[in-house]
Amino acid sequence: MSEADREPVPDPQESGRKATAQAARAHLPGWFGDWTSTATHHSPWEDAQGIAFSVLLISFGITLFQQLGLITSGIAGWSLVLHYAAGWPVGVNFFVLNLPFYALAIWRLGWGFTVKTVLAVTLLSVLLEAESRWVSIAFIEPAFGAVLGGVLVGFGLLGVLRHRSSVGGVTILAVWIEDMTGVRAGVTLFLFDLTVFGTALFVAPPDLVAYSVLGAVVLNVFLAVNHRRDRYIAR
Repeated sequence: MSEADREPVPDPQESGRKATAQAARAHLPGWFGDWTSTATHHSPWEDAQGIAFSVLLISFGITLFQQLGLITSGIAGWSLVLHYAAGWPVGVNFFVLNLPFYALAIWRLGWGFTVKTVLAVTLLSVLLEAESRWVSIAFIEPAFGAVLGGVLVGFGLLGVLRHRSSVGGVTILAVWIEDMTGVRAGVTLFLFDLTVFGTALFVAPPDLVAYSVLGAVVLNVFLAVNHRRDRYIAR
């Protein structure tokens, strides 16, 4: 038998290192999700930058709604309703209202999803409080502001969802329902928004609530059309 025909003898040390690495990767998904960097999985750095920039878009969209006296979707909408009704800070409302949903996230969606969601919610809460001091809009037509705000929040939520995270609250519920039933997250969010805007009629003028509904339609149609897991397979 020639040298070329001989099979290479495996290195026991190299095999041991590979086995240890595989065991570590196998253990990681059970606690914090699969964060390895492959063609279909985001690395921690990819998740961090994607979520951070997406949250920045969401925060500016919500700040735009707030300065126009409008309401937006989900827990952020309830945060604005409480702000208009009682004067409580939007960022604080948002952070506190999200706390009960973390149990559902841990139970059904795993630690990886939950950890990234807690970080995203915390960052968004801080930005909402900071932007109330950093941003002042002199004038914008409410209808245009509603559409622009809906697009900004929609793009931000799309980015957050594609990194297997959320900004808490109803988004967690919507992602879980989508995983279980295939009903798109945008549909669930829109149904929840009906309760938000019904309550908003008691704390905001009807014309501003109508503009808010326009913004919610833009946001949720954008998500329903663009958030398709069969088109974007990376996790």
